[in-house]
Amino acid sequence: MDLDSVTPLLITFNEIQNIERTLARLGWARRIVVIDSGSTDGTLDVLAKDQRIDVIYRPFDSFAEQCNFGLSQIRTDWVLSLDADYQLSDGFVSELEGLQPAAGDVGYRAAFVYRIHGHALRGTLYPPRAVLYRVAGARYENEGHGHRIRLQGRVSDLRNAIYHDDRKPLSRWLGSQLKYAAREAAHLLETPRERLGRVDRLRLMGWPAPILVLGYVLFVKGAVLDGRAGWFYAFQRLLAEVLLALELLDRRLSDTQDLSRPGQ
Repeated sequence: MDLDSVTPLLITFNEIQNIERTLARLGWARRIVVIDSGSTDGTLDVLAKDQRIDVIYRPFDSFAEQCNFGLSQIRTDWVLSLDADYQLSDGFVSELEGLQPAAGDVGYRAAFVYRIHGHALRGTLYPPRAVLYRVAGARYENEGHGHRIRLQGRVSDLRNAIYHDDRKPLSRWLGSQLKYAAREAAHLLETPRERLGRVDRLRLMGWPAPILVLGYVLFVKGAVLDGRAGWFYAFQRLLAEVLLALELLDRRLSDTQDLSRPGQ
């Protein structure tokens, strides 16, 4: 694959703790598109140092719409969609150069190595995702607190991983999780039960998910062997599920109270 046919796309908002590591692995790119929703922490100063980077401001409404707007700014046939806390592994770019996509190949999926302050974990709950794909026909849709790319055609797996290493302050993570829990709870409650997978059905119940996720991350994914970084990640996932369970309980209790009022 000709790397000049690929444009990296990043969505940013106050990523000063991460952005330089992400950009350090994009030296091969002729142009980089960044959709920023109003960074004030120095992120824009870092981006302004690189003449290859086109920074376009767009107020944030949802992850899917930010990404779809970003796709509309891509001039090449292919896009490499990255979060601002991603870092390409050593062999990733070489693998891109060696790709020979056929007409029916519309995208490539990457697995991730999760890092906590630079410490790589043995395993995580972070799923593989399509990161390299043809712009034509690609469309993002919101799903719970996240977003998912919809591609029509064959999506293959890449051999080389991407590192996920978010070093923003814990307080920022907590604030984000409160928002994510609200969106995820709405998604779970509004989606017909028969359309939910087994994991989401457990999460919808409220109480089982926090208990199960802690054991799963520690012992099945091996975080217990990763020292402090592993425990940090396990507690993060536990807290995320606790916040979701609380959000679900809060909404159900509120609905019960509304129904019990006279005149309801």
